[in-house]
Amino acid sequence: MSLIDLSCPFPPRAAEKIRIREVPLKSEQTAYTGMVYDFSLNSMDGSYIDLPGHIRETDDGRRGDNVPLDQFYRVPCSVIRLNRMDRSGAVSASELEQAFGGKVTTPALMINALGPLEPDEIELRSVWLDSSALDWIIGSGVRLMVSDIYESPRLEGVFLRLFKAGVSTVCEPRHMSRIRKKTVELTVMFPNIPGMTQIPCRILADDGNE
Repeated sequence: MSLIDLSCPFPPRAAEKIRIREVPLKSEQTAYTGMVYDFSLNSMDGSYIDLPGHIRETDDGRRGDNVPLDQFYRVPCSVIRLNRMDRSGAVSASELEQAFGGKVTTPALMINALGPLEPDEIELRSVWLDSSALDWIIGSGVRLMVSDIYESPRLEGVFLRLFKAGVSTVCEPRHMSRIRKKTVELTVMFPNIPGMTQIPCRILADDGNE
């Protein structure tokens, strides 16, 4: 097993808000100090998952505390690799299919459109998925997607279409260029928080290498 952590580091602005409380614990048998952490989070800190209910109009009732865990644990995931540069525009269905070498048949999909570049190393939304790419992705039947690109500068409704189709999206991945295989087992871990449809998460890919 070769486990690759695809998660974005916790942002310094959020880490600065963490406060540590020392709690002394003492009995006749022992004495020690517990370290308790008080913190506040934004749902877009680091990597995060969007369930369809992140958009009110596509809310399907799934929340961080009621989604079936088997939909996010060791899910077979197809990996599409491109090498798009900053400000290189729209990615089409034909480009995705050619890069993958056919149709996707797994329940999860990973798109590494930027090659070795990370999402924060390009101009925001300067590379995006066009309408034909969305048709192709939705038509494949995937229900979980990790990608380093999504929406265009014109806000064309990429997430709206994906959520309408029941696709949960994972944003702000890192290090996807480390993956070499065409298919991996994908795990997305997030806290069991009632009511939330956008949640900071950990992204793990097992590419099966020794």
